[in-house]
Amino acid sequence: MFSEEYDIIVVGGGHAGCEAAAAAANMGSKTLLVTMNLQTIGQMSCNPAMGGIAKGQIVREIDALGGYSGIITDKSAIQFKMLNKSKGPAMWSPRAQSDRMRFAEEWRLALERTKNLDFYQEMVRGLLVKKDRVVGVRTSLGLDIFARAVVLTNGTFLNGLIHIGDKQFGGGRAGEKAATGITEQLEEIGFESGRMKTGTPPRVDGRSLDYSKMIVQPGDADPGCFSFLSTDVLKQQRDCHMTYTSEEVHELLREGFDRSPMFNGRIKSIGPRYCPSIEDKIHRFKDKDRHQIFVEPEGWDTVEVYVNGFSTSLPEDVQFRALKSVAGFEKVKFFRPGYAIEYDYFPPTQLKHTLETKLISNLYFAGQINGTTGYEEAACQGLMAGINAHLKLKEKEAFILRRDEAYIGVLIDDLITKGTEEPYRMFTSRAEYRTLLRQDNADLRLTEIGYKLGLAGEERLKKVEKKQKESEDLVGFFKKTSFNPNEINPILESVGSQKVSQGDKLYKVFARPRIGMDQMLKVQDVADYVSGHKLGAEVLEQAEIEVKYSGYIAKEKTNADKLQRLENIKIPENFNYRKLASLSYEAREKLEAIRPATLSQASRISGVSPSDISVLLVYLGR
Repeated sequence: MFSEEYDIIVVGGGHAGCEAAAAAANMGSKTLLVTMNLQTIGQMSCNPAMGGIAKGQIVREIDALGGYSGIITDKSAIQFKMLNKSKGPAMWSPRAQSDRMRFAEEWRLALERTKNLDFYQEMVRGLLVKKDRVVGVRTSLGLDIFARAVVLTNGTFLNGLIHIGDKQFGGGRAGEKAATGITEQLEEIGFESGRMKTGTPPRVDGRSLDYSKMIVQPGDADPGCFSFLSTDVLKQQRDCHMTYTSEEVHELLREGFDRSPMFNGRIKSIGPRYCPSIEDKIHRFKDKDRHQIFVEPEGWDTVEVYVNGFSTSLPEDVQFRALKSVAGFEKVKFFRPGYAIEYDYFPPTQLKHTLETKLISNLYFAGQINGTTGYEEAACQGLMAGINAHLKLKEKEAFILRRDEAYIGVLIDDLITKGTEEPYRMFTSRAEYRTLLRQDNADLRLTEIGYKLGLAGEERLKKVEKKQKESEDLVGFFKKTSFNPNEINPILESVGSQKVSQGDKLYKVFARPRIGMDQMLKVQDVADYVSGHKLGAEVLEQAEIEVKYSGYIAKEKTNADKLQRLENIKIPENFNYRKLASLSYEAREKLEAIRPATLSQASRISGVSPSDISVLLVYLGR
């Protein structure tokens, strides 16, 4: 069946596997995607959404480089929101609710339209290794399929074990069997492995819910898109809803704690800190008398609903009784209960920055196998692994993004240099250059790189070059054009900004805090320039950010240089981290436990962010 040798075999059809296969094939490598079930390619195993805080930036970066996740999300979206708009642009994060079935369908169709890509459905039980170099895979039927490189993207399937109360059974996710053989072989070779845990909430019948008792969560009035290409903007959207747990709900949940695998010792692995189960929330945060529940539709037409915020591994009868006590869920009908899943991962310090393993040449790991959590984190690793596997086979220079170039660079550098003992999730606080790494400029940062790699097409390059020139020209217009005080003062007064007594450049007024592009467009010269050059919303936004945040960007670069020089400051042996209220809770916990001798060591601890290091710098007197 497989007499011909492939260039690259990708194992697993989740978010990491899909991006890896697409990247390798689009760059010209003959690629095979092997997965246990071709019907679940690109499946959203947990929540039906892409993006969010820092994750939205990653999707934009994947898109700018020529990956598929942004386009697939736009094609299957049912709601779009730009989060954190009340904060500065470094914090703005796009998020989209997706139609779960259409998302997977779009991924399948996109991959089937990709040249150089073949598919095969079967479990991979092991690797073919010759002289410390991978040469292919062996399937459960005993087929040997040869390749020059292999990318493992096994998700939660490696020896996956599902927990619901005191019941447990093998599985990679509900309804699908676990993958066996790979972990054991890699351990024999010398790899270190570990166990992690994640969970998912119940899915329920939306027809059984009373939405009148919930708070409506609509999408943006003027929705955007993820892709920088001209994908269709949503003309209609589906609402999400929000409700709350209560003390009654918490008491009902506590009744099942003695049967909870989290509390009775059955689950020994560590779950995601920032996406805890509902039982973990009420156990850890005893002072909270309620927690938010987000009610998210699974698609345009299906009645299935995702109960975000109610992830649990409690017995199904306890889940049901407790959820019935949540406002709006009094008559709830379950489609499927929530569960926890334990699975094998391999500490990512065993990888190079290309995501190639140090022990076995041409073997790459991407996604949850590296200890991360989240579709977006997995997808970007898959993209990078696929790119680097292809480049190595072509004997070309490796592709590594720096921390000041992309969130993708931050994520991979964190994994490789710090490792992780709990599921790693990306946050804006992990990026010390986040003012540079905004979601709006991902195309300006990365499209040219993607084009040179052969992933981003000519259309992308021309579009980003046009955007860059138009925004630069508009900023230049503000710098060289003067205003008339008689025209500008009424505009300044309307927003409570101090009037001016004499003319000056428009740039100076635009840089004021309460003056935005809406106010500047009331100046006739600006309105004429914008309409005359037919400038779009993206260009106006880009120019506004450049005018208002150029000083912050320069300051950030200076601070980064200082941080680099001061990394080796020693920390007193008995330093009391608890007295620094500005440190994050996680940082205090990790620093107290590990007791780093220097700031350099502290900065490499997973969970200690650059902002935490800055707090220590200030306290230690720089």
